[in-house]
Amino acid sequence: MIKVGIVGGTGYTGVELLRLLTSHPEVELIAITSRSEAGMRVDDMFPSLRGHVDLCFTEPTEEELGQCDLIFFATPNGVAMRTVPALLDRGVRIVDLSADYRIKDIPTWEKWYGETHQSPELVAEAVYGLPEMNRSEIRQARLVANPGCYPTAVQLGFLPLIEKGLVDCQRLIADAKSGASGAGRQAKVAGLMGEVGESFKAYGASGHRHLPEIEQGLSLMHGRPAQVTFVPHLLPMIRGIEATLYAELKDDSVDLQALFEERYKNEPFVDVLPFGSHPETRSVRGGNVCRMALHRQGDRPVVIITSVIDNLVKGAAGQAIQNMNIMFECREDAGLDMPALMP
Repeated sequence: MIKVGIVGGTGYTGVELLRLLTSHPEVELIAITSRSEAGMRVDDMFPSLRGHVDLCFTEPTEEELGQCDLIFFATPNGVAMRTVPALLDRGVRIVDLSADYRIKDIPTWEKWYGETHQSPELVAEAVYGLPEMNRSEIRQARLVANPGCYPTAVQLGFLPLIEKGLVDCQRLIADAKSGASGAGRQAKVAGLMGEVGESFKAYGASGHRHLPEIEQGLSLMHGRPAQVTFVPHLLPMIRGIEATLYAELKDDSVDLQALFEERYKNEPFVDVLPFGSHPETRSVRGGNVCRMALHRQGDRPVVIITSVIDNLVKGAAGQAIQNMNIMFECREDAGLDMPALMP
């Protein structure tokens, strides 16, 4: 059994990790930390876990966490980078769900996240945890930087096109929308139902901190710098992301549907729908799947990809468990092999 700990168990990502890990056949949960709720039973905070998790929240100590084989950091940005080095020295493997190790250029990270990086020596070592790109590197990694939710939906949608050099990588557009849970479990007026409900808005249109992560990933696929116009939006729903992606074709002779189907045919968590389909966020709710479809408008040299994920699963906790499965040579779908929730 893999002895697993979760640092930061009280947020939406933390409870999603708990929900999924309770059905994992090769995991033993031994630690769930929260400085603010230490001593509280997990199922008192989350009654949905009654009968499934028999643990209390504890203070995050190096001694307790050092007993784990793997630790998930489901913490705000800036927390993991202060604790991870000591745990790696103890032989613990890490999947960090924050942004602390995603961006390789330290000044860029510090610009977007507004503080000095506390363990920059580990950034180069950290493996970016998008399995569809980096599966072999993830398998050997001590430290995995779990991708952001928007970057997951965007990168998977563009990946087959960029790998084959079929599109102009200086003219990519990502028009993305997320449910309110993407902002985390915190008391902010902007996240109240009375503020979010019956409304729809763009935010971060002048620049969003997921942009450098997206451009970094697409540039690695391309082998040269990629430029993306990325605008996120807030939808009046709890969970889910839809990304509508636009790219100008350089080669219009390729069967794009066949390309996508071939690229993802062996990927357990990417589903390419028939050409012209419109994937819905409700079709991935609670599941670790990126579902996508291709579109063309007449004979224009533009391809449109619509990509949907659950931001808390394939966009966070589910992908983190997928990475753990690869790191420990489990079945990749262990703990994740379930259909989405309907309705």
